[in-house]
Amino acid sequence: MIPMSGGQAAVEALKAEKTTHVFGLIGSATMELFDALYDAPEIRFIGVRDERTGTHMADGFARASGKAGVVLAGQNGPGATNLVTGLGQAKAAFSPVVALAGMLAQGHVYRDAFQEVDQQALFTPVTKKTWTVPSADRVTEIMAEGFRHAMSPRRGPVLVNMPRNVLAAQTDQPSMSDPMHTRAHSTPAGASDQIGQAAKMLAKATRPVIVVGGGLKSTFESDVACRLAETLHAPMVTSPGHGDAVPFGHPLNAGQMGPRGNPVASRLVREADVILALGTRLGFNATFYSYDNLNRDAEIIQVEIEPTALGRHFPISLGIWADAAQVAGQLVTALEMHKDRARADAWVAGFQSDHRARLAQRDAEAITTHPTQPSGLFQALRRVIPKNAAVTMDAGTLCLQATDALEYHQTGSLFTPLDFGLVGFSFACGLGVKCARPDRPVISLMGDGGFGMTASELATAVDYGINTVTVVMNNQCWGAEKAYQRDFFNGRYIGADIRNPPYDKLADLYGAKGFCADRLGDVGPAVEAALACGKPAVVDVAVDPNALYSFRRDSFTHRGG
Repeated sequence: MIPMSGGQAAVEALKAEKTTHVFGLIGSATMELFDALYDAPEIRFIGVRDERTGTHMADGFARASGKAGVVLAGQNGPGATNLVTGLGQAKAAFSPVVALAGMLAQGHVYRDAFQEVDQQALFTPVTKKTWTVPSADRVTEIMAEGFRHAMSPRRGPVLVNMPRNVLAAQTDQPSMSDPMHTRAHSTPAGASDQIGQAAKMLAKATRPVIVVGGGLKSTFESDVACRLAETLHAPMVTSPGHGDAVPFGHPLNAGQMGPRGNPVASRLVREADVILALGTRLGFNATFYSYDNLNRDAEIIQVEIEPTALGRHFPISLGIWADAAQVAGQLVTALEMHKDRARADAWVAGFQSDHRARLAQRDAEAITTHPTQPSGLFQALRRVIPKNAAVTMDAGTLCLQATDALEYHQTGSLFTPLDFGLVGFSFACGLGVKCARPDRPVISLMGDGGFGMTASELATAVDYGINTVTVVMNNQCWGAEKAYQRDFFNGRYIGADIRNPPYDKLADLYGAKGFCADRLGDVGPAVEAALACGKPAVVDVAVDPNALYSFRRDSFTHRGG
């Protein structure tokens, strides 16, 4: 038994989880924990400028590494409340973030104490589970539970409140065992009868399509989805925000489907007679919950690790409660006996022809005149983004257009806000991705408004040598809302236009490297120079402020137009 403080016990728990990075902001409520981190060189502390962006870094780290990302809000009250947006984002993305929050001493609870807020109640809606540690001797137990919950299917964020008196108290703490040895890591396979039924349905289909979602992407096993598509001789589409779930160049990959996807992939799902939904909820971004984006008459086979997702939004013919990657492998074996796929040949050949034509048309129709248009910008980026790059995106119409306009050549290449639609996510997420994957170039796309929210993290990037490239698509407005005001409110603009500093010069002031691309021809050389500069870099791209697009026209059908 080793006497130690609650703060030291917390760090021992992090060591036991093989934690390599902690993102956070120091605060007086957790001084014992920070002091213990000082003696833990195996854990790299990344000091951030805001707890919200620190949570996005932990989120990006988790998604890129497949491990839990850890964020520490050192101060109770305002330090903790700043976590809420980031945890809401992580919950929507099923990202395993473990948040540790300082909390006021237990003897001061319910006394209107300094910086008091009910953190247990506050975080419950935006996490899988929230705990408040009651005593120092239970710190390691509850932290182990936090990691267990975060990493168990479906993954998601958790929060552990740590009262300052608990962190300061002494405890006889036993030496920590490796929790990885005591947890079951197998995931469920599909029942054999269901696999057989699914194989029969797919084998007889003349227009089958495989929708590959985040549930398969998170396993980093895109190869098995590709093998299944090849065995079945069927096209694959990916759910929105998961365009990297299968490699761009695979001949059976049509790209992202749905109301925000490309027309070829979206048409495949509207015309398919059998849809294999492989690790996807068929949720809002994929369907808008409408048969406008899904064939009403199709037989749907849905594979999900979360049982409540099966048939939740659309009636299904077969639901398989299992790990998507395992089911894909089982179906490969089951379908190998079905060699005759000639009935699907015309379906596949037609989609491949349309897909090639779409890619050619995309390049042919790219506008390369001045001022810079989104289509021209995306074409320039396609030419210079390395194939092994990881790309992070913000919300907003420019990033929504970019999501399917860029190309992702391996799993773990695309990180977006997904259903939370968060502006101000991309840059910070990219810093977390880079910490998890220092071997890969990381490029973050943002609008000028979103970057303005989070530009202070340039200091974090410089201080810790986290060398990402942020491309700021600067159109001097909140583009989505301005488009809606133009199209549905007779151009009655209010709050839509914003003035920004030159972000390339701001980057220089922080000690990063700034590049300016006032014309389209400047974009490629600027991005290449940014990738090669050996510093965190910002490329400020002037984009036509009139190049606006209303994505959510469905939200304003009541106004006509």
